[in-house]
Amino acid sequence: MIKIGMTIADRYEILEKIGTGGMADVYKAVDNKLSRNVAVKVLKQEFSENENFVSKFRVEAQAAAGLMHPNVVNVYDVGEEQGIYYIVMELVEGITLKKYIEKKARLSYEEAVSIAIQVGMGIEAAHEKHIIHRDIKPQNIIISLAGKVKVTDFGIAKAATSNTITSNVMGSVHYTSPEQARGGYSDEKSDIYSLGVTMFEMLTGRVPFNGETTVAIAIKHIQEEMPSPREFVPEIPYSLEDIILKCCEKSPDRRYQNMQELVDDLKQCLMTPDADFVVRTGIEEAGTRSVTEEEMEEIRNHTSDYDDYYPEDDHKENTMRLAETEYYDDEDDLDDDGYERRGRRSDYDGPSRMEKITTVLSILAGIIIVGVIIFLAVKIIGNKLQTSDNPETGSSVVVNDTTTQNPAPVEVEMPTVVGSDIDSARNALTALGLNVLVDFKESDTIASGIVISADVQPGTKVLSGTNVNLLVSSGTDSVEMPDVIGKPISEAKLTLELSGFTVMAEEASSDEVPQGYVISQNPDPGVMAAKGVSVTITVSVGATDVKVKVPGIIGMEEADATVTLIENDLSIGHITYVPSDTYPEGTVCSQSIAEGSFVGQSTVVDFEVSSGAEKHTYKCNLNVTAPTPAEAPDYIPGTEVRLRLVGSDGKVLLDQTTKEFPYISNFYGIGCPSGILTVTYTVTTEPTTNADGTVVPGGTVEKSFTREIVFTQEDA
Repeated sequence: MIKIGMTIADRYEILEKIGTGGMADVYKAVDNKLSRNVAVKVLKQEFSENENFVSKFRVEAQAAAGLMHPNVVNVYDVGEEQGIYYIVMELVEGITLKKYIEKKARLSYEEAVSIAIQVGMGIEAAHEKHIIHRDIKPQNIIISLAGKVKVTDFGIAKAATSNTITSNVMGSVHYTSPEQARGGYSDEKSDIYSLGVTMFEMLTGRVPFNGETTVAIAIKHIQEEMPSPREFVPEIPYSLEDIILKCCEKSPDRRYQNMQELVDDLKQCLMTPDADFVVRTGIEEAGTRSVTEEEMEEIRNHTSDYDDYYPEDDHKENTMRLAETEYYDDEDDLDDDGYERRGRRSDYDGPSRMEKITTVLSILAGIIIVGVIIFLAVKIIGNKLQTSDNPETGSSVVVNDTTTQNPAPVEVEMPTVVGSDIDSARNALTALGLNVLVDFKESDTIASGIVISADVQPGTKVLSGTNVNLLVSSGTDSVEMPDVIGKPISEAKLTLELSGFTVMAEEASSDEVPQGYVISQNPDPGVMAAKGVSVTITVSVGATDVKVKVPGIIGMEEADATVTLIENDLSIGHITYVPSDTYPEGTVCSQSIAEGSFVGQSTVVDFEVSSGAEKHTYKCNLNVTAPTPAEAPDYIPGTEVRLRLVGSDGKVLLDQTTKEFPYISNFYGIGCPSGILTVTYTVTTEPTTNADGTVVPGGTVEKSFTREIVFTQEDA
């Protein structure tokens, strides 16, 4: 039993509960060993008591713990203490993509593509480690306060099913691939399908398939063609439409074959949104496939109550979401309608012949890849040992990339790097502790990326930490190095990659450059460089005491105010709804910290939202006196007068005629504070004779005047 204030593993002190899901409760905790806040997910008791589930859960969580990437919510630790099974994860302050879409209705294509690229890079890193997510959806994607997009719950969805290649977990049926809906083989291309559906929702504000039941939605994923997002938002670029439709092909073989292909096309989409560069194969053969009775039974067996898997936390939106999949055991347990209850495993008979062939080929390919990796690793390690060992002194220079201390300078011998490619030269010099500075020069005779010269001669003894300037050939098709200094890291990486460069990022503190922005780059902006070379960017982690300027949110819609505060690295506090006669309903009418104030990052800002003008009722004790000479000079006392009182809300309160004054009448429960009384009377004129002798007959003329009547508030 988890209690606030308790410490797990003599390290993680529980601070507060910040979320709950189908499989686990989520707590905010402080890691006393590293002095940082973390999120601790604790398995619920019903799962902790199942040894089979716990075994699979631990294996998958440990696999996910080996996945470290800027676009992934990282797993730090996995453990068990007194029957409490927990996962320690990165605590991400921010908002889920699902909530972000709801607040903005739909995203611009530039913003949607930028988010999709970051999500794709995170998923790609997982796929490289053979980790398949199986539950990609906006609820499992978080936009942090710094604007970084992160995918959460890698490897956890698989723990809730089986450790075989067949997956009975459907995740959220709105985003599931056809092969998952059929209970068949799911691989990296299933994640690509789900990301395609997520992009569809970002751009249109809706999911492509909906229905009254999860079965109906699953059948649509299997049978119906994916609708075009341009049907709902015509301004979506053609290339982006093609990208989404290719991601969401029914057949996995017709989708992108890996996440890198998808990310490359998304980057191209930002540059040439209306170009026709997306290659789609087999479209003409991709007819609708009818679902068989066996597949229908599979769908029934796997789709009951899936919409309940993702309960949202009612009071916290700034944390990760657990992949709310469920464990299936082998007991027979059907309800009265013959459907399997939640928590049951289907009678799946095993993979088809094609799936078996695919599995065998995948295993063979995996063996070959592992062999190549081992060969390259041995070769690289051997080269490094030869480079770092100094036979003359008998000493060995060891480079530790994770150390935070600068070792004392040692004397090293400058190796021969002229004629080597730039990456090899950089690695060799860095291994010796030398700083590498690179300039480029166009050359018709030396291949692109080859070192032309170095300002330190081979064999020269120099101290580690010495700057070594390399002149490198940019060939004949060199590219000008973009200037990314001062730009956010996501924009900087995208700019450099689109120009054909690879990017390496380093971090450093800065009092001038905001957190997440580029401080410097090497090579420098403006130089001509060869495509494919590595560009090192130094990214600010902020100052020790970072201050942010509080924006003005008064007058904004509630959703816009929330996004504005998050974008300015501030936290959302209490939102109170109050009546206001000044601000329209739904707009912010006050904020707890004044606009322009400088406060620390993540400072909580409370604000009030107008619920509209306060509703009051009024009364009117009407006492109408006779028209005065100033109001009606030709009024004759005793003449019949029409009295018409209309409230400021347009409602008629009085419409009567009278000859006697004062006229008294009372009204109650009036919905407006004032009204206009119109007094109409008739004047009789005598016949007159004009100068030419013609006679103008007499008659009656209707005249009127008005009086403003102020009502009295009843509840004053």
